[in-house]
Amino acid sequence: MSNQKKFIVSHAPFWLDGSKISIRSYNIMLATLPAVIFGLFQYGMPALGVVALAISSAVIWELVWNVVTKRSNAIGDGNSALIGLVFAMLLPATVPWWFVIIGTFVAVIIGKQIWGGIGANAFHPVVVAIAILTLSWKDYFDFQAALANYDFDFSMIFPLAAVKHAAQHTDLFSVSEIVKSFSAGDLLMGKQAGGIGATFGLGLLIGGIYLMLRGFIRWEISVSFLVGIFVTALLFNIADSARYAGPVFHLFTGYTLIGAFFLLTEDSSSPVNFIPMLIYGFGAGVMTVLIRNIGVYVDGVIFAILVLNLVSPILDKIRPQAIGKVV
Repeated sequence: MSNQKKFIVSHAPFWLDGSKISIRSYNIMLATLPAVIFGLFQYGMPALGVVALAISSAVIWELVWNVVTKRSNAIGDGNSALIGLVFAMLLPATVPWWFVIIGTFVAVIIGKQIWGGIGANAFHPVVVAIAILTLSWKDYFDFQAALANYDFDFSMIFPLAAVKHAAQHTDLFSVSEIVKSFSAGDLLMGKQAGGIGATFGLGLLIGGIYLMLRGFIRWEISVSFLVGIFVTALLFNIADSARYAGPVFHLFTGYTLIGAFFLLTEDSSSPVNFIPMLIYGFGAGVMTVLIRNIGVYVDGVIFAILVLNLVSPILDKIRPQAIGKVV
């Protein structure tokens, strides 16, 4: 009987280049600052409270888990703080404190730690948290209503909800008229209702480009995602412009840009090979528009990413054979 030993490794990612997790975490947090700072100025102290509570509670949940499981303290790597920050960016500035606490618990404990910790999670922790909260308390993600019912004056519109309503009531509203009221420049400059760090498109683009240039995220995933959204939205718009918004509108509204650069590109839940990355990103873009246009949810980014996270290991098995190579 052979006593040959086999070297078994888990699914990707596994790439040793000498860098630290903390360097990656802090650089991604740095990349979020333009969008986050804009959100703090736009929504004021309520937004600051949500961001501070999300970051601190995420760190505390990880610390509690380390104590309970008797693991070494790992909060210095910045990953839990990053989870809390990105989670806060997706929330309205008016959510109650308990909503934030539950969300960070789901993200850190259910989305990350029960899988084995950083690098072992099959899904992006923040995506898991937002998906569960959306299914449980959908009304809290009605950004326009949440902000309108608060004490400060906020007259901006949540574009995706307005278009969704118009598509369902074509006899009363015209999608094209609503879309025309939102110029690409206005959307890029954050003149829309939405999550604390998800409305300032220009800031998200700056952060995303910074991460790609520094090599912290792969351009293949982000670009193919945006292309998938553009192509699918264009086809819908050509088929029926009275019901479906054009591609530029879909690119700069909702969670599109934050999804492209800060959610879809998470290492442990995304492919590492070139062709799989393109399929992964493009597929998420297609599914996003499908959910927005014919699904029941206003924004499809979160659920699209969740599904593509699920099939990521399968996609990464795709290995196109080189021409002329015999296996």
